[in-house]
Amino acid sequence: MRGYVFDLDGTVYLGDKMIDGAAEAIRILRERGDKVVFLSNKPIATRQSYADKLTKMGIPTSVEDVLNSSLIVARYLQKRVSKEDKVFVIGEEPIYDELREHGIELTEDSSNPDYVVLSWDRQFTYDKLNVVYQAAIRGSKIIASNPDATCPLDNGQIPDTGTFIAALEAATGKAIDLVVGKPSLIAAQAAVEHLGLKYEECFMIGDRLETDIKMGNDAGMASVLVLTGVATAEMAALAPSPPKHIVPSIKEIVRL
Repeated sequence: MRGYVFDLDGTVYLGDKMIDGAAEAIRILRERGDKVVFLSNKPIATRQSYADKLTKMGIPTSVEDVLNSSLIVARYLQKRVSKEDKVFVIGEEPIYDELREHGIELTEDSSNPDYVVLSWDRQFTYDKLNVVYQAAIRGSKIIASNPDATCPLDNGQIPDTGTFIAALEAATGKAIDLVVGKPSLIAAQAAVEHLGLKYEECFMIGDRLETDIKMGNDAGMASVLVLTGVATAEMAALAPSPPKHIVPSIKEIVRL
């Protein structure tokens, strides 16, 4: 038995279009007894919506088999915040909902929070950047959901949370405190614990070198780059943390 940790955007689908062969590949893995989990850095949709989307594409999926950066942030804070701690969020409704479901009390007062969760927000503004900047220089801990600079779609890419992180770090002159999504080992641990396997028994399959592949390598998984999303084979050849395997698409996974 082996575990397969799949990224979603750029790996299983692009926007609303499933990548050719994805459903068949995952069906074969499951039928032969391997374990599958989906791990996405994308925090702007609920885990249930991802499960529903995959199921409609012909990949039967329960919400328990989907992990995303919103869930990982919520679990991280759940273990650390006290009732007195103030948590302020910049993001969209799905991450607010996930945090509340894990018992995290959120504040609308941005003047002096203990934690700021910085996530993908398609209504991000200068005022929001200033809010998180002021909190950072006052000593708030800044925790980002994911570091992706862009998100791949079927017709190109759009800016993601990494662009907000870059703006904040340029203003403060220092790195934020923590990123919990891929390539963090916090995300890797969440995936392997869900699978109930060891790191070396798992494949990490994704389309990004700086998140999917780096996390897989750092955690001791067999990293697999698919060429259906952001990264190319040429980029992989120059990467400081190159993939163990490169395949054209997800349909080749069953042959590894």
